[in-house]
Amino acid sequence: MGKITGFMEFERIEEGYRPIKERVKHHKEFILALTDEQAKVQGARCMDCGIPFCNNGCPVNNIIPDFNDLVYRQDWENAWAVLDSTNNFPEFTGRICPAPCEEACTLNVNDEPVGIKSLEHAIIDRAWENGWVKPRAARIKTGKKVAVVGSGPAGLAAAQQLARAGHEVTLFEKNDRLGGLLRYGIPDFKMEKGHIDRRVEQMKAEGVNFRTGVIIGKLPEGSKVTNLAKESIDPKELQKDFDAVLLAGGAEQSRDLPVPGRNLDGVHFAMEFLPQQNRVNAGDKIKGQISAAGKHVIVIGGGDTGSDCVGTSNRHGAASVTQFELMPEPPEQENKELTWPYWPYKLRTSSSHEEGCEREFAIATKEFIGEKGKVTGLKTVRVEWKDGKMTEVAGSEQTLKADLVLLAMGFVSPVATILEGFGVDKDARGNAKASTDFIGGYATSIPKVFAAGDIRRGQSLVVWAIREGRQAARAVDEFLMGFSDLPR
Repeated sequence: MGKITGFMEFERIEEGYRPIKERVKHHKEFILALTDEQAKVQGARCMDCGIPFCNNGCPVNNIIPDFNDLVYRQDWENAWAVLDSTNNFPEFTGRICPAPCEEACTLNVNDEPVGIKSLEHAIIDRAWENGWVKPRAARIKTGKKVAVVGSGPAGLAAAQQLARAGHEVTLFEKNDRLGGLLRYGIPDFKMEKGHIDRRVEQMKAEGVNFRTGVIIGKLPEGSKVTNLAKESIDPKELQKDFDAVLLAGGAEQSRDLPVPGRNLDGVHFAMEFLPQQNRVNAGDKIKGQISAAGKHVIVIGGGDTGSDCVGTSNRHGAASVTQFELMPEPPEQENKELTWPYWPYKLRTSSSHEEGCEREFAIATKEFIGEKGKVTGLKTVRVEWKDGKMTEVAGSEQTLKADLVLLAMGFVSPVATILEGFGVDKDARGNAKASTDFIGGYATSIPKVFAAGDIRRGQSLVVWAIREGRQAARAVDEFLMGFSDLPR
């Protein structure tokens, strides 16, 4: 514990943002990271609790009190070593994780929590700047071949761990670039894609073989999932050619809103809208790009994906942006006595909301209306919740103008055909059925086929995907070798 009274002396310091008028003119990151002195003060606030709830609140179990103390002492290289021991990609989580660790911080019981996420961000950025992040190729090869399907955070984490264990790893990605929804879902203004690229270069040096533009099996007829695959491989071939297969393809089937007028032009899934902008930012030419410029935009869905649609629409120059949420407006402050150290239900306002957005709560869409095949508005109704049931409020119907509607209501399941291609049993939600047991974890119903990340647990956080990728890597290594030294 660097400074025994630090938590009483210092207030929480937030990372800053560039001015709204400046940042909405581009798609680059705009967070102002902590200075060394600010990071030192933030680290000094850590109480080094007897029971570090932050560690358990973090899905990858980062050793948070240790790196907080090391930052306070300005021992950045050892702080990075501690962080690197539990998290393959802190530059991802340090930018886009909602920080459940901070909600679990003991200081959060009656004060503001330690800015753990901002310290993670500062540590990994300094590590890259100083060249501390280097390839760690295995000294001994096992001769075992592993196929990883999907290059999102779960697939990348698993592939890196398995390569470091000495296995020959080939990672398959259906898109033309690596990263999954990190690449074609998360806006560049939240995480620029160079962070993915330099990790890929590190992993190539560690022996991972990447194959893009390859789909395993076939997509369903009429699938809305982005697919630029130039080659397809039968799942049975992977089972024959590799000693183990890990499915880490994510959960990409968007939840739809089947109301009258759904087929009008101008009503799109968020995951049709967001990936296009990422591709344009990468230099691609998109014919007929979905644009919010000059339009009245309504985003249906109050989560992070909806917020991303808000920020992107503002950067397009939308005339107005409104975000709908079916649930009632949460309280601005949670009841900490009831919720701590768990993730609380409270109102969360993102940087995108601050850039310009009307937020409507407890509202449902009854119908999309349009003219000449194009959406022009929505018919809505107010709803109320009682005993867990939703009822419409009589007389609350109204019509709102909309030139573009973006559906951001979450994801319901992985692409079904990949699971069917392998013959993997599915759970009630359509995900790959596999447990997380210490022995035999992440194994599916098909011999030598494993599953991890959103394809197994359903839509979740990047940090959970990294955790599952790491744990699945250990399970695969143990399956192949009879034991494993990889951390779980």
